[in-house]
Amino acid sequence: MKAAVLYEQRKPLVVDDVEIEDPKAGEVMVKMVAAGVCHSDLHFINGMWPAAVPMVMGHEGAGIVEKVGPGVTALAPGDHVITAWVSPCGACLTCMIGKPYLCMTALLQGATMWDGTTRLKKGSQQLNHQNQVSTFAEFAVLPASGAVKIRPDMPLDRAALIGCGVMTGVGAVFNTAKVTPGSSVVVFGCGGVGLNVIQGAALANATTIIAVDTLDSKLELAKQFGATHVINSSAGDPVPQVLALCGGLGAEFGFEVVGKPSVVTQTFEAIRPTGLAVMVGMPPAASNVVISTLGLFLNKTLTGSFYGEARIHIDMPMLVDLYMAGKLKLDQLISGTYPLEKINDAFDALKTGQVMRSIITF
Repeated sequence: MKAAVLYEQRKPLVVDDVEIEDPKAGEVMVKMVAAGVCHSDLHFINGMWPAAVPMVMGHEGAGIVEKVGPGVTALAPGDHVITAWVSPCGACLTCMIGKPYLCMTALLQGATMWDGTTRLKKGSQQLNHQNQVSTFAEFAVLPASGAVKIRPDMPLDRAALIGCGVMTGVGAVFNTAKVTPGSSVVVFGCGGVGLNVIQGAALANATTIIAVDTLDSKLELAKQFGATHVINSSAGDPVPQVLALCGGLGAEFGFEVVGKPSVVTQTFEAIRPTGLAVMVGMPPAASNVVISTLGLFLNKTLTGSFYGEARIHIDMPMLVDLYMAGKLKLDQLISGTYPLEKINDAFDALKTGQVMRSIITF
C-alpha cells in the first residue's frame, strides 16, 4: 500500500510502498477514506516534538473497517469509523479514574501496538505508527478501542475532521470549561482548532464570543463560526480591548489555541476574577508560562485541555449528529483536498497560516 513516511525529521515526507500486517487480537484494519492535515503532524515533521522515526504519519482520519482481529466484537467489516489518536486501554490509572483521553498506556506506547510491535514495514525495516493509528496511508491498523463507529450516512471526508481538530476544540468548551449559557468567552487563535472552540461556545449559548488573531481573514471566518466581536492583535496588546468588551473585568472563559506561552499569559490576563483560562494549544514541551500571582488570589484558574477531554465513543457520534442536523460547521473548515502523493504540498499550504484544514483523500 502507499503511505506517507517520515524517515527523518526536518525533511519532507516520502510517499512510499509499505507493507501492512493483518490486525492481531483486539485490533482492527481500517481502509482510510480521508485524513486531516494538522499542525500537530507538522510539529513532528519540523522537530518541535520528538518523533519515533521511521514513522508512518497522520493521526486524524475516517474510513471503513476492512478486517477485525481475534476478540473484536463491537466492530465488523463495513462499519464506518472515525480513528481516534488516543486508543484507551481501559486498565491504566487514568482510564480507571475516568480520564481515558489521557490513557498513559496509549500515550507512552503510541508508536507501537499494545504488544510493543508494529504492523508496518518497508522490506526488513519496521516502521512506527503515529499515535497508534497512522492515517496517511491507504490502510491503518489500530487498537479497536480507538475506532469509533458512526452512522453510515455521515460523509467520511467531514467525519475525519472530528478525529482531532473538532473534538479538541468543541471538547475544550463542552468537557473542560463547561461553558454556560449567557456567558462571555474569549478565544486567542482562529485556526482550525480555534474556530471549533468558537463554534463550541456558540453551541453552548455563550452570548459574548470574542475572537483574537493577527489575520483579518481568520477573523472574518471566526464571525461565520459564531464570534460576536473580533480583535486583530497585530496592532497591539488585545487584553485591554477584551476587558472593555466584558464590562472592564474580563471574560468568564478564555481559551488559548495558539501554542505560545506569551498568549497563555494574555489569556489568563483577559479573564475576570473567578474566571477560567484553558490552554488548548501545545507550546514547545520545555517552555514555561508566567502568570500573575494576584490573579491566583482572585480565584482565576489556568488549566489545560488535552484532546478536548474526549469521551470518544460518546462525543464523536454526538458531533456527527450535530453536523447531520445542520448545527455543526465542518464544510467551512476545509480549505482544500489533496491526493496522498501531494501531501507535502498540503503541509506547505499549512505553513502559510491561511489554511484551516486540508484533507487527504484516498
